[in-house]
Formats: sequence, structure tokens, C-alpha cells
Amino acid sequence: MSASSVPTASKRGVFQRFLDSIEWVGNALPNPATLFAALAGLVVLLSGLFHAMGVSVINPATKETVDVVSLMTVEGLHRMLMNAVTNFSGFAPIGTVLVAILGIAVAESSGLIGAVLRVTVSKAPPAALTAVIVFAGIMTNVGSDVGYVLLIPLAGAIFAAVGRHPLAGIAAAFAGVSGGFSANLLPGTVDVLLAGITQESARLLMADYVILPTANYYFMVAATFVVTAVGTWVTDRLVEPRLAGSEGSETPATEVSLLTAAEKRGLRFAGVAAAIVTLIVVWGVLPLGSVPGAGFLLDPANPAFTRSVFMRGIVVFICLTGIVLGVAYGVGAGTVKNDHDVIAGMSKSMATMGSYLVLMFFCAQFVNYFAWTNLGTITAVKGAELLQASGLGPAPLTVAVILFTAFINLFIGSASAKWTLLGPVLVPMFMLVGYSPEFVQAAYRVGDSCTNIITPLMVYFPLVLTFAQKYAPKTGIGTLISLMLPYSIAFMIVWSLLLVVWIFTGWPLGPDAPMFIEL
Repeated sequence: MSASSVPTASKRGVFQRFLDSIEWVGNALPNPATLFAALAGLVVLLSGLFHAMGVSVINPATKETVDVVSLMTVEGLHRMLMNAVTNFSGFAPIGTVLVAILGIAVAESSGLIGAVLRVTVSKAPPAALTAVIVFAGIMTNVGSDVGYVLLIPLAGAIFAAVGRHPLAGIAAAFAGVSGGFSANLLPGTVDVLLAGITQESARLLMADYVILPTANYYFMVAATFVVTAVGTWVTDRLVEPRLAGSEGSETPATEVSLLTAAEKRGLRFAGVAAAIVTLIVVWGVLPLGSVPGAGFLLDPANPAFTRSVFMRGIVVFICLTGIVLGVAYGVGAGTVKNDHDVIAGMSKSMATMGSYLVLMFFCAQFVNYFAWTNLGTITAVKGAELLQASGLGPAPLTVAVILFTAFINLFIGSASAKWTLLGPVLVPMFMLVGYSPEFVQAAYRVGDSCTNIITPLMVYFPLVLTFAQKYAPKTGIGTLISLMLPYSIAFMIVWSLLLVVWIFTGWPLGPDAPMFIEL
């Protein structure tokens, strides 16, 4: 947002002026790639300083001493030089984004996404558009990272098509996908990962305690509708009004014309292809032996759907589905004549990812340096020890856990990595005062979700920034943070209040997941 586009301070409330300040400070920061390079250098310096000071902690999960590993040594220099390429090539978000975009590119270049967009815009009730996008963002979390690479840019295009600010659409989708990460109507892979860690933490006191992947299911279902309502209100009442007159608001509304006969034929072809793909996937994830050949997408060693080959390879399925449906549409609509058209669509999309790849190189170095030095682990453990020694009662301590987790989330993005460090401390601590491990896990998940959308260290933050710059090229880190901060604050307040309601009612958090226990 340019300075000239911001209304005068006298006409703006205190909170809006605060957001303007956040935006100004954030945009005063260097280019994101430069920022990550500087942070990587800072990690190197701090690792040397803290190593010399002898800083260490006891890992509550392994009971082993964790020392700071200095990179300001000859060995550290060699490690940085020898691993710079593999840090980049092995950085998970790069492969996830690029593979998914290959399929999405075919669907876009063939005209399929445009046709679906026009149908959606023409039929969706305007008043419900924001809620639909936030809710869809929450639900995409069951499909790994599809929300980041598909829904967020699509939301910007949908808002632009109806004459609304595209950055408001991107913000609404980002809030659902990332801010509402731990809410859903369906259990996902994160439920399985966290339940296993919580179970091991609980068994430090009760050797036979069992945590189900559905341990927080009731609470997360309720949270889905709460987060959707809050995200919709923030978008319509705070974020979009603030964007009025800013860069990107001049994006012309797309005229929603009627589909041509060729486009309708293309959608029918794509519909048939989608039905075939769906049938194949359903056949592949049916229980082993239920029908002939069923279960070929399941892992025989762990046949649960959430651990299936389909779920673990969802990004590849997104790519293949995009190619199949895009080609089917293109053949029907006449926009795809041969394989050259398909490859041209992929190539055009890849050409727009240059700045993202540059940024990811420096981001990958920083993330790996932070892990090598153990600074992230030590920060998390030291903070948990402070909480444990605070002497707060259960309810204030719950809020403190949420706030502390939200703070740590600004530095360590992985939900399972943070919980591996914090769970063995927090779970037994709450069990000793009568609260169940399932409850502690729920509190952790609230804090883990709310600040995803305001940290540039979240691996998909640069990608969202790239999507925003398509409509507002001057969009910087500060602009995006100032857009997302109202969501983060609102989610934190309302989601915490929802958990407090659960505390006072004593409702179960999920099937066989009580709020309270007796040792």
C-alpha cells in the first residue's frame, strides 16, 4: 500500500493507525531474500556467542543435553559450504509448490480454471463469498498444502472477478488455510502426528495411556465454524475497508460472460475425467480385500486412510489431476491441440516462479542453520521451563501455553517439531493438576495455528507474498503482515474463549477424550 493511498490519520481509528505503522515498519525491511540472508548470518554469529557461553538445555523428550552448535568454526564453515546446494534442492516447500503448479498450470492454460471461475462467480451468493473462501481454506488442510498453491491465488482471482480487492480474497484464503490450520471437519495427518507425540508424553506418568487421532475432533469441528465466522467478519469489516483506494483496488472487475458451446463441452469432458479420477482414487483407498483390487493406494503396514499413499502423495495427485482435467477440458473446448500446448502451459507458469526460487534459496539456508545450531530447540525448552515455574493456576496457565506456543511458532514452523519439544513438559505438568493430555494438545493447537499468518519465517509466507504482488507489485512483508494481523488477534481471542467454554462445561474434546482425568 503506498503512502498516498492511506487516508489521513485523523480519519482513521487507533487500531488502523497501528496497522499502518506495522505496514510501514515491515515494508522498511530489506527485500525478503536479503532479510533471510541477514537472518542466516545472525544465526551464525549467535551460535558462536552462545556456544562460547556454554548455553544448553535438557531435551525433555530424550533427557539428553542439547548444546549450541557453533557455525563460527572451520567445521561450521565447511558444513555451510558443502551443504548449500542440498539445503536448497532438498527444501520441502520448493518441490511441493513446483510439482503442484505444473498440474495447475495445465488447468489454467487450457481455460478450465477460468471457466470454473466464471461459473462460481455467476452462481455464488455475493454475501456468502468470503465465508465460502475462509471455510474452503480450513478444509483444504486435510489435503496437505493444496490450499497454499491452489486456493489462495484462486481466491484473489475470484475477488478481482467480482470487483472486490484481490488482496482481500488472498487474505481471507490465507487466514483459512494457515490461521485455521488446526480446525477441520475431517481428521488429517496432523491429528495422527500430534496424537502419537501426546501419547508418549502422557506415558511419562501413565504407562498405558492411549491418545486417539480424533482426540480433539469435537473441539476442532466447533472451531471450524467459529474460525469461519471470525475470518469472514475480519475480512469484510476490517481488512477490505482498509484496502479501499490502495494499490490493487484498480484491478478491473472481470466481466462474467456466458459460457460458449465449446466451453460447456470442455466442462463436460472435464467432469467425466473428474468422475473417472475420483472412482480410481476411491477404489484405491477402499479397505484391503473389500472389493477385487481395492486398497492399492493404501500402505499395507498401516492401512489407515490418513497414512495412505494417496494422502502422503497428495501433491502428486493434485498435479496429475490438474493435467488430466486440464487436457480433458482443452480437448473438449478446442484449446489443447497437442502435447506442445500442454508443455507450453507448464513452461509459462514456471517462468513466473523465478523470484520465489531466489527467495527460497536464502530461506533454506536460514532454516537449516537454525536447526544445525539447536537454537530453535533451546528457545522452545527454555520457554516451557519458564511456564512451568510461573506458578499460575490451570486456566491462566492454559492461556499462557497458547500465547507461548503462538510466540514460539514465529520461529519454529513445524507443528510436530514444536510439540515433540513441548509435549513432554506440558502434558505431565497439566496431568498433575487434573487436566487430560487431550486438553493440553488442544491448547497447543490453538496457539500453533493463530500466528502462522504473521511470520515471514513460515515457509509459504513468501509464496503468498508472490501471489499478492501479482495485483499490487509494491506489496511488501509489512503490507502482508498488517493485513493478516487482525485475523491473528481475532483468532487468538475467540479460539481461546472457545477453549475456556470447554473448560467450564467439561465437554469431551473428542471420542474417548475427556477434559479431566484422575491419576
